[in-house]
This record gives sequence, C-alpha cells and structure tokens, in this order.
Amino acid sequence: MAEHVGADHRDIVLDHAALADPQVRRKALEARDLPVGFGEMDFSLYLLFKAIGERSTVALSGEAADEVFGGYRQFHDDRIRWADEFPWIAVNAGPLDKDALWLKPDVRAALDLDGYRRDRYADAVREVERLDGESDLEFRMRLMSHLHLTRFVRFLLERKDRLSMAVGLEVRVPFCDHRLVEYVYNAPWAMKNHDGREKSLLRSAVRDRLPAVVAERVKSAYPSTQDTSYVKALQEQTRELLRQPGHPVFALADRGRLEAAIRQEPSAVDKLARLGMERVLDVMLWLDIYRPDVRLP
Repeated sequence: MAEHVGADHRDIVLDHAALADPQVRRKALEARDLPVGFGEMDFSLYLLFKAIGERSTVALSGEAADEVFGGYRQFHDDRIRWADEFPWIAVNAGPLDKDALWLKPDVRAALDLDGYRRDRYADAVREVERLDGESDLEFRMRLMSHLHLTRFVRFLLERKDRLSMAVGLEVRVPFCDHRLVEYVYNAPWAMKNHDGREKSLLRSAVRDRLPAVVAERVKSAYPSTQDTSYVKALQEQTRELLRQPGHPVFALADRGRLEAAIRQEPSAVDKLARLGMERVLDVMLWLDIYRPDVRLP
C-alpha cells in the first residue's frame, strides 16, 4: 500500500521491554484518566503515537470503519448477532462478570456488574425504532450498527484522542464524517454485506483504487503481543505489588487470584489471568496518583 500511494513508510517495532516499562503504563494511565486495564494494547498505541509525533503533528486513522460498514466478526456470526447482549461482550462468549474475577467476591457482589450491563443494554435497544416492513434480520443489523456507533466506537475514539493528545499529536478520523455515517447507517444490510464478507460496501466502493491484495485482505484484530517475556514482566510487577499487603488496591483486588497468576509459567497464563494483572496494576497506579476515598456500597 505504501508503494501504491508513494508514502514514506516506516516500521515501528516495539519489544517487550518497551511495552512493559512502568513509566509507559503511567503515561498511558494519566492520558486515559481511568484504570481501563487494556495493558500493552494501550501502551503500543501510545508509543506509536509518540513515534509519529516526532515527525508530524497530524495523522489519519481508520476508527469507525468497522462500526459503520460491519467489519467485526460479531456482525457475521449468527450466534452473536442474535444474542440478547452487547455484541462485543457476546463475542467473548461469557458474562461481563468473568472479566471482573480480579475483584474480591464481595466487591463483585456489591457492584452487580451483570445487572448493570443488562439494564444498559435494555436502554440502548429501546432507542431504536423498527421501520415499517423491516425484516427481523434488517432490524437486528441496524440495531447492531446503532449499538456500535453509540457505545463501542465512542470508547475507541476517546482512547485514540487521549493517547494521541498526550504526545501532542492530532489524529483525524475520516470514517467518522457525519455525512458518511448517516448515509451508510441507513443502507440495508443486504447491501453492506452483498458478497458475504466484512465491509463489502466499502471494498466495492474503493476496489478500483486499491491493489487487489489490499482490497481483498482479511480483517485482522488490533495486535496484542504474545511474547512470554511481556507476561513474565507483568508477573514480576504483580509480585512486587503483592509485597505491599497494605496497599489500598487490596480493598478491591483478590490477592488469591493474583498469587495464582504469578505462580504459573508465563506461557500458561490465560487471557483472564493476564487481564486481571493488567487491571490490578492499573488500579494500583490510579489509586497512587489520585488517592480517592474508596468506599463500597
């Protein structure tokens, strides 16, 4: 693609040491202002923006293309699109509470995250009116588009804005042009998915302007490092935290789960254990920076 448009392309390669640097975690956390727990997926984006910012003050990014044109897997999986659930949660085939296993059981019970999620989903569904003569499938896909455009992409846009502006980089998002969003939102799903592939309408619109290898490329998810050295560094940072039993984070975090996570071989640490360590380290740092008064209901 770089050759096709004549771009001065530079690869930015990040190793596990850069991704696991506690100072990078702090910078990303201060930018996001919340302990989201995205881990190296936030750190890599922050470091990418930092590298771009050394050569430019403005960049373009593709946020919202998947939400507008139906690019995510959940738009094409019957089990997920008919689930009575936010699609990005249903795609992980489990209740939201599983992502909160790092919390102590009494904290999880007090928060009732599953109940909160069900209520917010019901609120979102009520916002979408069914059109006269609209089929079940067309209505469901328009509902999925609404959910992604009003909830999911807002999360991604805030992430992009905060991490880019933290390094003085302005990132513009052409797929968020309101004229494009409004027009494509009302296009029938049969048109958006006319050849059975993700982003069919977008591919067809630009196929004559792109090399075939680009126009036909299969969608790939945002990269997450599988380097066990990163997981090992995560375990070391968690081990260091566990040496501070009086830290206020342990009013919320389940020490037993953290201790189990650091005892495992790095290659054996599963997604939930890794997510738990990321979230606890973020909450720890957030508490250190802002020093809030944490009270359970």
